[in-house]
Amino acid sequence: MSEFTLNAQARNDLGKGASRRLRREANMVPGIIYGAGKDAVSIAIENRAIAKLLLNDASYSSILSINLDGQKQDVMIKDLQRHPAKGYVIHADFIRVVAGQKLTALVPVVLLNEESAVGIKRDGGELFRPAPEVEVTCLPKDLPEAIEVDVANLEVGQTIHLSEVNAPAGVEFNVLLAGNDQAIVSINASRVAAAAADEEGEAAAEE
Repeated sequence: MSEFTLNAQARNDLGKGASRRLRREANMVPGIIYGAGKDAVSIAIENRAIAKLLLNDASYSSILSINLDGQKQDVMIKDLQRHPAKGYVIHADFIRVVAGQKLTALVPVVLLNEESAVGIKRDGGELFRPAPEVEVTCLPKDLPEAIEVDVANLEVGQTIHLSEVNAPAGVEFNVLLAGNDQAIVSINASRVAAAAADEEGEAAAEE
């Protein structure tokens, strides 16, 4: 599990106007920490610090350590509000993580051997990813950075479902618990090949 640390400071000047001033004058991002049966705390984080953190995709699904005025708190990113045009973060929500208490998180799906997959390299198929991330439940110590799925032997017309993926130790897939065997990845015939096949079928029908 990756270790990420952010420095933050508590803030008492709340409201939309205060948040705008914080972003404009101090170049800081307003945020909030909540959960674990404790009061919510409004915070401010340096804009460049959170921008640097988010360059690493693993930060979105990892446990972060926020150093709040000298006291460390383990949290996860719950929600990020971004500027509608420029995309930078304008508000961040963090939820507290408690050791020994299960958490729910979205974890990215990483495909292994994608370029050498049989259906792509040999047959020219196209990869389709209906589920680029999956929701898991586990203890904080068991939280994986990603769920790895090997697609080396996947052929055109085949699909890998979540029930076929080995969950890391201590990790449960929430959709499976709910009775939904979610499709994770499939390889379909390329649109060009499919169009050619349709044309051949139409030509044969006319003969």
